[in-house]
Amino acid sequence: MNIDHIESFMYVVHFSSIHKAAEALFLSQPTVTARIKTLERELDIELFERQGRGIVLTEKGKEFVPFAEQIIHTLQQGKKKLKKETDQDEVVIGANLITSQYFIPFALPLWKKANPDIRFKFISASNDALMDQLLRKQIDVAFMKEIAHNALQQEPLLDNSVRLVVKPGHPLQSASKLSVQQLAGEPMVFFECGAFNWNLVHKMFEVANIEPRIEFQVGHLEVAKSLIQSGSGIGFLPYLCIKRELESGQLVEINVDHLLMLKQHIHGTYYGADIPFLWEDILLSIKKFKENESKRVLQPD
Repeated sequence: MNIDHIESFMYVVHFSSIHKAAEALFLSQPTVTARIKTLERELDIELFERQGRGIVLTEKGKEFVPFAEQIIHTLQQGKKKLKKETDQDEVVIGANLITSQYFIPFALPLWKKANPDIRFKFISASNDALMDQLLRKQIDVAFMKEIAHNALQQEPLLDNSVRLVVKPGHPLQSASKLSVQQLAGEPMVFFECGAFNWNLVHKMFEVANIEPRIEFQVGHLEVAKSLIQSGSGIGFLPYLCIKRELESGQLVEINVDHLLMLKQHIHGTYYGADIPFLWEDILLSIKKFKENESKRVLQPD
């Protein structure tokens, strides 16, 4: 049984399309089709069946998926072990601005400790630039917002929803079901960057035909956060940058889900269907990052 045939099978499973799988694998569509047909003959089953203009897994195909995943995973683990034993390799990590500032300094030392013979290269860039470098295979893994591209795989790793926060003791802290009018009456610290759709915040006030009191419009997260902590205004900020302050009580979140919900995650993103080298270490660092932040609640600075 040829591993390339199994890999092609998993690409088709992921994309639900032989054409898209062929594009991602840089192969012709007939080549991918031939690989699937050969695998079906070896297994003596049909893996896919036509449904309308697309294809879907047969019941036997669904049963084979976990075995195919295990075969590929075992091969990748073997490659990883041999690479660590024989090569001085380099891993290139990319991240958008927020992840670069609030997660990467925590994670990089952990990755290096787990892989002492690996050289790490880190790139901080915009989401668009990260996507371009992923497609050019210049980056192994990128931490970025959710995107839509057939050749890129993504897994949500870090919660970075936008939250309305105020200084502890602020009058809005005890209010329930805030109205847009109440929010518009408060001085606001407005942070804006290209990583998020801040138009939704503007739209909330626009729909209510109200002009918000934007007293400070800043382009730096820490400046915006400091202004809110000092009581200079209220503001919407990404969760990743205020997680520590919320858990330690330096900032308080006001629930405005009834007005708007800006739910979003930082996604681990990589090219192709192969799980990248370092992925298990990345998942472990995410777990430790969350545990570390929880400990800070018990032992605030």
